[in-house]
Amino acid sequence: MIVRHLNDPEVLQTTYRAHGGGIARMILTSHFMQGIEFLAYAYLPKGNTLEAHIDPVEEIYFILQGGGLMRVGDDEKSVKAGDAVWIPAGDLHSLTNNSDEDTVVLVVAAYPR
Repeated sequence: MIVRHLNDPEVLQTTYRAHGGGIARMILTSHFMQGIEFLAYAYLPKGNTLEAHIDPVEEIYFILQGGGLMRVGDDEKSVKAGDAVWIPAGDLHSLTNNSDEDTVVLVVAAYPR
C-alpha cells in the first residue's frame, strides 16, 4: 500500500507552477501506478487562469472548491465544486477562476486505451 499526504516531503518536492496560473503537486505518479499517469492537486487563486494547453493524456478535473469557466475544445461551461470534467487526450483546455474564492482541483490523468 502507498499512502501520500499533500504535505509529505516527497509530495511537496513536486510542487510546480501549472500552466501559468496555478500551483500543483503530484500526489501519485506512473512511477507507482500502471494504468494511471498521475493524480495531482491543483490550486488556482481567484482571478487566475490555467492557460490553454494540450496534454497527451486524457484527464478528469474534479472541482473540490470554488469554480470558474472551463474550456475543452470549442466548448465552454461554468463549473463549480462537485463537478467532474472529462478532457479527451489532445484537446485544448483551460480553466479561469472567476469565482469569489480560490479553486481547488483534483486532476486524474491516464493514457487512452
